[in-house]
Amino acid sequence: MLTRNELENDVTERENRACGALIGLAIGDSFGDACRLQDNRVNYGITTDFNKGASWSTDDTEFALLTAKTLIKTKGHYTSKAVVDAWMENVVVQDEFQRGGQSEISAANNLRKGLLPPQSGKYNTFHMSDGTAMRIPPVGIVCAGDPDKAAEFARIDAEVSHYQDGVWGAQAVAAAVSVAMVDSTWQEIFSTAMRYIPSESWLHYAMDHAFLIVDEAHGNFLDAWMPLHDELKTSAWATTAEAIPAAFACLRMEHGDFRKAMVIAGNYGRDADTIGAVCGALLGAKYGLSGIPERWVEKTRYPSGTCLKFTKGLDILEVARQLAALI
Repeated sequence: MLTRNELENDVTERENRACGALIGLAIGDSFGDACRLQDNRVNYGITTDFNKGASWSTDDTEFALLTAKTLIKTKGHYTSKAVVDAWMENVVVQDEFQRGGQSEISAANNLRKGLLPPQSGKYNTFHMSDGTAMRIPPVGIVCAGDPDKAAEFARIDAEVSHYQDGVWGAQAVAAAVSVAMVDSTWQEIFSTAMRYIPSESWLHYAMDHAFLIVDEAHGNFLDAWMPLHDELKTSAWATTAEAIPAAFACLRMEHGDFRKAMVIAGNYGRDADTIGAVCGALLGAKYGLSGIPERWVEKTRYPSGTCLKFTKGLDILEVARQLAALI
């Protein structure tokens, strides 16, 4: 395990891990979205690689880049005002969102009404969606080795659009990325995520049950796969209490190889882009850019601006290096 101080003094390693986490998120987002396309299911059954077509990004990658942009602009001094200002500048000004999540669209509408966090997130029909967890990994990068700080920054970020489980899911992912950045064991990563989820919450209940299913199957995904889906399925597939336990369960089954883990997460179905994004960010933080297939990096390196227009053509690796400089 690395210390934060060791990471601060090793430019190469902190950039390797920051780039791995952010591009891992983008890969998981795009790959998971591709896996659930009907054409891919008809042509391949199970998707194991990107095809020859163009890649694209969804709201997962693009809202994560908004979080990253805000962290960079504030030099890591994250405040609720900074988050609101960023949303006003980059989200509220858009008239439409081709691939935006309902939680984010509702939050933008609340900001237009003059509602501020936490009310902008609390007064939101979709406040328990997984929209925070998929955008929060940049916080874990900047707070490498400091999960308490990561959880606090995640709360600040999440409250603009979410409440309760929607906030706790973001805190769990941010804290987990934070300790993955300093090469904690996978058991430490899982236990850190659980630390920030209230024991009486729906999310905690679902995480406990997801881990139990995997452990009783001794990590064999053939035995755990259908029970996980049966146990976690909710009435709306972007619910935090389904997607985040699904992501961590996929990692509990496979975390030794980036591509294998991505194939499992991407083919989970349901909100597979977010499940893939969370898995990709954690794997990338743990193993770094050097552990990711280079062709996958180049396939997803430049977002399409499908949801947030300012992201089109940004270099994700350059954004990650700027985040690394804040560690």
